[in-house]
Amino acid sequence: MIKKVDHIGIAVKSLECTLPFYTDVLMLPLLGIEEVETQLVRVAFLQAGGTKLELLEPTSNESAIAKFIEKRGEGIHHVALGVESIKERISEMREKGIRMIDEEPRTGAGGANIAFMHPKSSSGVLFELCEKKGLKG
Repeated sequence: MIKKVDHIGIAVKSLECTLPFYTDVLMLPLLGIEEVETQLVRVAFLQAGGTKLELLEPTSNESAIAKFIEKRGEGIHHVALGVESIKERISEMREKGIRMIDEEPRTGAGGANIAFMHPKSSSGVLFELCEKKGLKG
Protein backbone atom coordinates (compact mmCIF):
# COMPACT_ATOMS: atom_id res chain seq x y z
CA MET A 1 0.00 0.00 0.00
CA ILE A 2 2.60 2.57 1.08
CA LYS A 3 5.61 2.65 -1.25
CA LYS A 4 7.79 5.03 0.75
CA VAL A 5 7.98 8.31 2.59
CA ASP A 6 7.78 10.60 -0.43
CA HIS A 7 8.55 13.84 1.36
CA ILE A 8 8.37 15.75 4.60
CA GLY A 9 6.60 19.11 4.42
CA ILE A 10 8.13 21.90 6.50
CA ALA A 11 6.30 25.20 7.03
CA VAL A 12 8.55 28.26 6.78
CA LYS A 13 7.90 31.99 6.85
CA SER A 14 10.37 32.74 4.06
CA LEU A 15 12.08 30.53 1.50
CA GLU A 16 14.68 33.23 0.94
CA CYS A 17 15.67 33.25 4.61
CA THR A 18 15.40 29.48 5.15
CA LEU A 19 16.92 27.96 2.01
CA PRO A 20 20.57 28.84 2.84
CA PHE A 21 20.43 26.57 5.90
CA TYR A 22 19.34 23.62 3.78
CA THR A 23 21.57 24.30 0.76
CA ASP A 24 24.70 25.85 2.34
CA VAL A 25 24.79 24.25 5.80
CA LEU A 26 23.16 20.86 5.18
CA MET A 27 24.41 20.81 1.56
CA LEU A 28 21.13 19.43 0.20
CA PRO A 29 20.57 19.88 -3.53
CA LEU A 30 17.76 22.28 -4.43
CA LEU A 31 15.56 20.54 -7.00
CA GLY A 32 13.35 23.50 -7.77
CA ILE A 33 10.86 26.07 -6.57
CA GLU A 34 7.26 26.41 -7.71
CA GLU A 35 4.13 28.26 -6.71
CA VAL A 36 0.97 26.25 -6.10
CA GLU A 37 -1.65 28.94 -6.49
CA THR A 38 -4.55 26.71 -5.45
CA GLN A 39 -2.88 26.12 -2.08
CA LEU A 40 -1.48 29.64 -1.66
CA VAL A 41 2.11 28.47 -1.19
CA ARG A 42 5.56 28.63 -2.76
CA VAL A 43 7.34 25.31 -2.49
CA ALA A 44 11.05 24.51 -2.57
CA PHE A 45 12.05 20.88 -3.08
CA LEU A 46 15.32 19.55 -1.68
CA GLN A 47 16.80 16.07 -2.04
CA ALA A 48 17.67 14.38 1.27
CA GLY A 49 18.80 10.89 0.32
CA GLY A 50 15.83 8.84 -0.84
CA THR A 51 13.34 11.35 0.54
CA LYS A 52 12.59 14.93 -0.37
CA LEU A 53 12.07 17.88 1.90
CA GLU A 54 9.32 20.28 0.83
CA LEU A 55 9.66 23.78 2.26
CA LEU A 56 6.28 25.53 2.24
CA GLU A 57 6.08 29.33 2.30
CA PRO A 58 2.61 30.92 2.47
CA THR A 59 1.76 33.42 -0.27
CA SER A 60 -1.32 34.64 1.58
CA ASN A 61 -2.42 35.03 5.18
CA GLU A 62 -5.39 32.86 4.19
CA SER A 63 -3.29 29.81 3.34
CA ALA A 64 -3.32 26.74 5.55
CA ILE A 65 0.45 27.11 5.95
CA ALA A 66 0.14 30.71 7.19
CA LYS A 67 -2.47 29.60 9.73
CA PHE A 68 -0.25 26.67 10.78
CA ILE A 69 2.74 29.00 11.35
CA GLU A 70 0.57 31.48 13.26
CA LYS A 71 -0.71 28.74 15.56
CA ARG A 72 2.35 26.47 15.92
CA GLY A 73 5.32 28.32 14.45
CA GLU A 74 7.64 27.10 11.73
CA GLY A 75 8.42 23.40 11.58
CA ILE A 76 7.29 20.03 10.34
CA HIS A 77 3.84 20.33 8.82
CA HIS A 78 3.19 16.89 7.28
CA VAL A 79 4.60 13.56 6.22
CA ALA A 80 3.74 12.50 2.68
CA LEU A 81 3.42 8.80 1.92
CA GLY A 82 3.91 7.69 -1.66
CA VAL A 83 1.03 5.52 -2.86
CA GLU A 84 -0.39 4.05 -6.03
CA SER A 85 -4.12 4.21 -6.83
CA ILE A 86 -4.83 7.12 -4.51
CA LYS A 87 -8.62 6.84 -4.91
CA GLU A 88 -8.43 3.25 -3.65
CA ARG A 89 -6.20 4.32 -0.73
CA ILE A 90 -8.69 7.05 0.24
CA SER A 91 -11.49 4.48 0.16
CA GLU A 92 -9.45 2.06 2.30
CA MET A 93 -8.68 4.79 4.84
CA ARG A 94 -12.37 5.68 5.13
CA GLU A 95 -13.31 1.99 5.52
CA LYS A 96 -10.81 1.78 8.40
CA GLY A 97 -12.46 4.75 10.12
CA ILE A 98 -9.88 7.35 9.13
CA ARG A 99 -11.32 10.83 8.66
CA MET A 100 -10.06 12.39 5.46
CA ILE A 101 -9.61 16.11 4.88
CA ASP A 102 -9.77 15.38 1.16
CA GLU A 103 -12.52 12.97 0.11
CA GLU A 104 -11.22 13.20 -3.48
CA PRO A 105 -7.64 13.66 -4.68
CA ARG A 106 -6.53 17.16 -5.62
CA THR A 107 -3.49 18.46 -7.44
CA GLY A 108 -0.51 19.35 -5.30
CA ALA A 109 3.06 20.47 -5.93
CA GLY A 110 4.85 18.80 -8.79
CA GLY A 111 1.52 17.80 -10.34
CA ALA A 112 1.01 14.97 -7.83
CA ASN A 113 -2.45 13.79 -6.79
CA ILE A 114 -2.73 14.32 -3.05
CA ALA A 115 -5.16 13.77 -0.19
CA PHE A 116 -4.69 14.53 3.49
CA MET A 117 -5.84 12.44 6.46
CA HIS A 118 -7.24 14.43 9.36
CA PRO A 119 -4.65 14.49 12.17
CA LYS A 120 -7.36 13.64 14.71
CA SER A 121 -7.49 10.20 13.07
CA SER A 122 -3.73 9.68 13.10
CA SER A 123 -2.52 10.57 16.59
CA GLY A 124 -1.95 14.22 15.76
CA VAL A 125 0.21 13.67 12.66
CA LEU A 126 -0.91 15.22 9.38
CA PHE A 127 -0.32 12.52 6.76
CA GLU A 128 -0.60 13.17 3.05
CA LEU A 129 -1.21 10.43 0.51
CA CYS A 130 0.79 11.30 -2.61
CA GLU A 131 0.42 9.67 -6.02
CA LYS A 132 2.81 10.75 -8.74
CA LYS A 133 1.35 9.67 -12.06
CA GLY A 134 4.01 8.35 -14.37
CA LEU A 135 6.78 9.85 -12.25
CA LYS A 136 9.54 7.95 -10.50
CA GLY A 137 10.89 9.08 -7.16
